[in-house]
Amino acid sequence: MKRVVVAFSGGVDSSFLSFAAQEALGEKPGCNMVAITINTPYIPDWEIEEARLFAEKYHIAHEVILLPIPADITRNPPDRCYLCKKEIFKAIQNRARKIGIDTIIEGSNKDDLSDYRPGMRALKELNIASPLLQLGISKDAIRALSLEAGLRTWDKPAYACLLSRIPYHTEITATELERIAKAETALRELNIPGARVRSHGDIARIEVPIASFGDLLKTDLRTRLIEKIKTCGYLYVTLDLEGYQMGSLNRTLTLDNQHE
Repeated sequence: MKRVVVAFSGGVDSSFLSFAAQEALGEKPGCNMVAITINTPYIPDWEIEEARLFAEKYHIAHEVILLPIPADITRNPPDRCYLCKKEIFKAIQNRARKIGIDTIIEGSNKDDLSDYRPGMRALKELNIASPLLQLGISKDAIRALSLEAGLRTWDKPAYACLLSRIPYHTEITATELERIAKAETALRELNIPGARVRSHGDIARIEVPIASFGDLLKTDLRTRLIEKIKTCGYLYVTLDLEGYQMGSLNRTLTLDNQHE
């Protein structure tokens, strides 16, 4: 690869990939490596800002593209990720063509094959390259390599877009996305890492790593958390006793298949 555009979300994987691409190509004459971040209503502002700061720190050419919610996903269909990825990467492709770069890469890794990821089909259809996946590199390996390189993202909690907090076949609105983002910001402000707020109408179902249960249930922290979550518009605040589960709402797809 001589010149690349990196799809850069600011997460562990795309940050490492952007850093590696910059090391390999960025110092050569000409614009050989550009990181592009997509800013949509279902990506919280802090994630965009962290991507910007990372690019600035490592002198990575960085652009942000604003996109609305694609019309095809407003009812949060089971293939939402596929439809969304198609729109996102088409936008990145259009920008890449304008700056004369043909190769687009993204940060999927070996572990992504173990979950329901319909978006992977979109990457294949659009000929998007996934170097970390192609090399069989796991998330743990990416974290280790990031630590070795001195990247602050090496221990950043895994993160997925806010659409993954909403049950399938539920209407997506800007108001609902803002409510979820505000609730998860409250968790961040209380220093509860790796948390998710799954939104079920009036109920906020909080998932945190099991190791965090003890701290979360301390009276003062629990009281403050309940107050903050309720100010976001929820009537009930619950803690999922199974702890954080990647893609936990995908279980409903299994149940639907069993009923068919």
